[in-house]
Amino acid sequence: MLASLFLVAAPVLLSAAAIHEKGPKPLVISNGQKVQLADFMVPGKTTVFDFYSGYCPTCRSIAGDMEKLHESREDIAVVLVNINRPGVKEIDWKSPVSRQYDLPSTPQLKVYGPDGKLVAEGRAAYQMVTGWFK
Repeated sequence: MLASLFLVAAPVLLSAAAIHEKGPKPLVISNGQKVQLADFMVPGKTTVFDFYSGYCPTCRSIAGDMEKLHESREDIAVVLVNINRPGVKEIDWKSPVSRQYDLPSTPQLKVYGPDGKLVAEGRAAYQMVTGWFK
């Protein structure tokens, strides 16, 4: 019985562990729905959450740099939080995740240290992260 329970639970455990592994591309989460950022932090790494919309010109202009940052820095993981719900063809300020985090603009960045504590958000986070692009 215990062995069969493990066989059923093992795929769930493996997929939960995979969330916390840094992949070659930034992880994209939310698609407009509420999300708990703590579920997507990468333990032992600085985790940058980039709240973005595909309809935001600034978001699109830094997208390549965010991807390069994720790929080139072993100590940093970038997680992209898509604020748009499927079918919304503009910046989705009314989406559940936009309202959950009371987003004043996009891109909106939140930087958490390797210990999981908030280091910077908003303008300070944007300046910190764009400084790492250089």
